[in-house]
Amino acid sequence: MLVVEALLAGPRRFNDLLEALPGIAPNILSQRLKHLEREFLVVAEPYSERPPRFAYRLSEEGLDLAGALRLLGDWGARHSALHSGGEAPRHEACGTPMEPRWYCPTCGIVPDEAEPELRFI
Repeated sequence: MLVVEALLAGPRRFNDLLEALPGIAPNILSQRLKHLEREFLVVAEPYSERPPRFAYRLSEEGLDLAGALRLLGDWGARHSALHSGGEAPRHEACGTPMEPRWYCPTCGIVPDEAEPELRFI
């Protein structure tokens, strides 16, 4: 899932991914990218025909997975911090512990307790 995380900021070329993922061998990265393409999580877009070279980006399904990974990462950070005697990550501006929230990306609104229950459609 580190490959998915590396693509969160936008499309990247193979060598850019290699730099973003220190310690991964080129053949392993290539295998993982091909696997993620077969699973429809990553899209490879050619930018050179000879030699064939690609820029990789997350598909819509990959972006959905990235949202779930962010929530799992947040849970892991809080769980680890709390069980090691530490604290949850805090907002730099005010020091309040951070927590994930549902929001509407179209409206930019965070549903509050007064709104009806969220439903997946």
